[in-house]
Amino acid sequence: MSKNNPFSGANYLLRGASMLRQPGIRKFVIVPLLINITLFVGLTFLIYSWASDLLDAALASMPEWLQWLDWLVMPIVLGGMLLFTYFTFTIVANLISAPFNSYLAEAVTSMVSNKEPLETDWAEALASVGPTIKEEFQKITYAGIRAIPFLGLFFIPGVNFFASAAWLVYSSWILSLQYVDYPFANQKVAFRDQRLRMRERRWLGLGFGGAVMFSTMIPVVNLFVVPSAVVGATLLHLENFEGSD
Repeated sequence: MSKNNPFSGANYLLRGASMLRQPGIRKFVIVPLLINITLFVGLTFLIYSWASDLLDAALASMPEWLQWLDWLVMPIVLGGMLLFTYFTFTIVANLISAPFNSYLAEAVTSMVSNKEPLETDWAEALASVGPTIKEEFQKITYAGIRAIPFLGLFFIPGVNFFASAAWLVYSSWILSLQYVDYPFANQKVAFRDQRLRMRERRWLGLGFGGAVMFSTMIPVVNLFVVPSAVVGATLLHLENFEGSD
């Protein structure tokens, strides 16, 4: 059993990334990776076009005596569009790859446990797209509702100084639940029970989720975060909860 600390949790993401090229796992990574690359390139092109038009409109609407502030408007507009791209890509990438992630988690479990290799039924995988996306929306709703109090902290004078730290901790926790759900769900463990068990290894989960969160903010690296996180979460599950499911 791994140590219950953030560093051990973060290490699971690195271990997950190191396993992506293994033959038994690679086939479950290629398809969602290609989709994610196409999505990322398309979003980047679209956002760049929007940013250019938005920047031109913002500069044109400024009074002449404020035109010297164009150096300040540009990073604000571009920064905002980049954040929008990041959040949009993260949500959509998880939705697209969700049907493949359960198979990926099962493949890792089979490999680590020395079980028979998982037979890939692509027809079954495609048939599960609808129900899986529905489940993903349920998880997004769960996280969104509980995020409201944290977002409210930003509007309380004095408290808003600590709001960013609270938001980072909350986001890390939600991301850990997002990815350990795949190996837990393969063992038919209900989402409520998953949360209870993860609380027993809270610091491990926070370290793992924090590593995932910061990695998704790095261009190019973020393309590989989802499969790395699924593999890492499966290893975390096997080494800390296997046998208790």
